[in-house]
Amino acid sequence: MTIEGRYNCVPDLDIEIVLPALTIEGTRTMAPGGIMNKEEIEPRIACLKYDTGHPATSNAELRGSPLRKAATPSPGNPGKQSASNMQDLLDCPVCFTIMYPPIFQCPNGHALCSSCRARVKSSCPICRGELGNIRCLALEKIGESIELPCKYQSMGCCDIFPYYSKPRHEKNCKYRPYNCPYAGAECPVTGDIPLLVKHLRSEHKVDMHDGCTFNHRYVKSDPREIDNATWMLTVFNCFGRQFCLHFETFLLGTSPVYMAFLRFMGTEDEAREYSYSLEVGGNGRKLTWQGVPRSIQDSHQKVRDSQDGLIIHRNLALFFSGGERQELKLKVSGRIWKEQ
Repeated sequence: MTIEGRYNCVPDLDIEIVLPALTIEGTRTMAPGGIMNKEEIEPRIACLKYDTGHPATSNAELRGSPLRKAATPSPGNPGKQSASNMQDLLDCPVCFTIMYPPIFQCPNGHALCSSCRARVKSSCPICRGELGNIRCLALEKIGESIELPCKYQSMGCCDIFPYYSKPRHEKNCKYRPYNCPYAGAECPVTGDIPLLVKHLRSEHKVDMHDGCTFNHRYVKSDPREIDNATWMLTVFNCFGRQFCLHFETFLLGTSPVYMAFLRFMGTEDEAREYSYSLEVGGNGRKLTWQGVPRSIQDSHQKVRDSQDGLIIHRNLALFFSGGERQELKLKVSGRIWKEQ
């Protein structure tokens, strides 16, 4: 079965791309349509920001146009597409990222990814036709037949993956750059672990400690102040790896709480190799938490919002502090160990 597609451009952009024939064995459901180059899509997107009021240029009008372009056939066996060409077919013409199921299309065959489908709502960004919930099964079938390089190839990852398993690898790719884990500011720095450790020490003046056990005190003269006060991040070197201890106060609904949690400077899979415990107490009482450190691939905000850590409500924290509740004094102790 053969797929051949053309794009009609919006007013004032008279370009047509004719895709080479593409044969897919065993596929019965498919739709017309093609993928345009980024250089041609960018002016199209700018053009779509306003309505010119003119009808789109037809295929017949464009057949004799000197601006008409045809894709260059791939070397090798006739009728077969290279993985690179098929990857181009899977690029979303709106956001230019690779499309993963569900892939949607308008009745004219213009495909777009699910994220862009949600943003454009009911109008196709290419032809402005009504956009329903039609799946582009042809492109989804194409995706099953190709392998793609990791998007962190330029950073050293040389692995090739089937189309559908590529996102799962990239989530935990060891070459994926990490965001700075410092919670006190929206730091834009990204990089590998050695770079971030050096950055935390030199730029954020973070305390670095060796060892797998710790005792920290948190003192606050006015416990009524909430304002998302953040305790300076502390990093522990343990088992040759780095762990970030966070402790802060914020409002959980309308209740002021204190929260302590640990993040691991590495991938999510590596983080699962470790466990940790936290303990806080006073006046003959104690509260204990045990869990698995979260990877710094998960943002500080995401971990905090998931409440994945030791949470102490303010009244209990003041009780642990003793005295007349005029000052908050909390002692947080913890331990990190490696699972066998």
